[in-house]
Amino acid sequence: MDFSLSHEQQMIYHYGDHLLKEFGRDYWVDCAGRHAFPTAMYKRVAEDGFVGIMVPEADGGAGLGMLEMVLLQEGLSNAGIPLQSLVVGATMSLGPIGKHGTAQQKQKYLPAGCVGDIRFCFAITEPDAGTNTMRTSTMLTEDGKGGYKLNGRKTFITDAEGADYMLVVARSAQLGEVERKTDGFTIAIVDTKAPGIEMHPIDVSIPLPEKQYQLFFDDVSVAAGDILGELGKGFNILFESLNPERMILASMCCGMGRYAMDRAVEYANDRVVFNGPIGAYQALQHPLAKGKTEIELASLMTRKAACLFDSQQACGEEANMAKYAASTAAVNAIDASLQCFGGNGFSKEYGIFDLYPFARLLKTAPLNNEMVLNFIAEKGMGLPRSY
Repeated sequence: MDFSLSHEQQMIYHYGDHLLKEFGRDYWVDCAGRHAFPTAMYKRVAEDGFVGIMVPEADGGAGLGMLEMVLLQEGLSNAGIPLQSLVVGATMSLGPIGKHGTAQQKQKYLPAGCVGDIRFCFAITEPDAGTNTMRTSTMLTEDGKGGYKLNGRKTFITDAEGADYMLVVARSAQLGEVERKTDGFTIAIVDTKAPGIEMHPIDVSIPLPEKQYQLFFDDVSVAAGDILGELGKGFNILFESLNPERMILASMCCGMGRYAMDRAVEYANDRVVFNGPIGAYQALQHPLAKGKTEIELASLMTRKAACLFDSQQACGEEANMAKYAASTAAVNAIDASLQCFGGNGFSKEYGIFDLYPFARLLKTAPLNNEMVLNFIAEKGMGLPRSY
């Protein structure tokens, strides 16, 4: 396996350093503290051609793959500016539309999405179903006029109010009516401002620019032309979206952990207590060295999963391993960095602790690590299903 990156891939990976010249990390931190979407930064990323990485060139994108998207997110996070909007919009929404959308859908959404004129969110999680997506209860039913009505509710939907459109995971046939539990899923492209949609912000304690919302759908009209792929056969599209979600979140974790450790190394080399720099003490060296090892291992697995995805090979096991490894590594790396900084690590001046709650969240969401391990045990190792 060739571990080297092409010149283009290296440029993508180091784009975060370039972006910092226009938007310092203080910009992201300020937006995160106010739960305000980083509009100017996102627009710049889009104008520079990075939101449309996975969109075909014919539709206004770069025509690249999951590996390049992973490199972009990891590089941004290396610089301390993880962009969650690249998860739900660029990766989970624009990518599937570029692959499965009709000519009309591609023309309407992709060029505008690539340049940042419109934003997407992805609505899958439900308050009652939780991680059991098979029990999705949001329903898409025929309206008798050639279209559909959408009814149900979703929760923890990132950037719902700020987005212009959303991909909604619904059932067009109830679970008890289908032969296989994966049948009857349909993905609909929905205007977030459509009549019948009610949104309520969820007050989370984690400093992040993107807000979370609970959504209610009450007879929301969906045209036949707004169905992504085939009616009742949307599970494959959903599955294609979830593996990339695992990968890009893993790359985000790798970058956040690396950012924290880089700052800790600088501090440990400069901070003198007793006889010399604190970085000489093995009590600080070993946790940081362990953190670096875990981060780099997770990064490699993330890139392997992305390469498998791009070559259209099975990558579910690798994507889940990457998510588990990276989220665990990020928490450990940031924790080791905090210990290195001592009390200064909890001050806003040094900007280390603000990454910890987000990294810790990613051990729980969007899929908790216990379910990730269940998947690996069952699908990868052949152990009996435990749930």
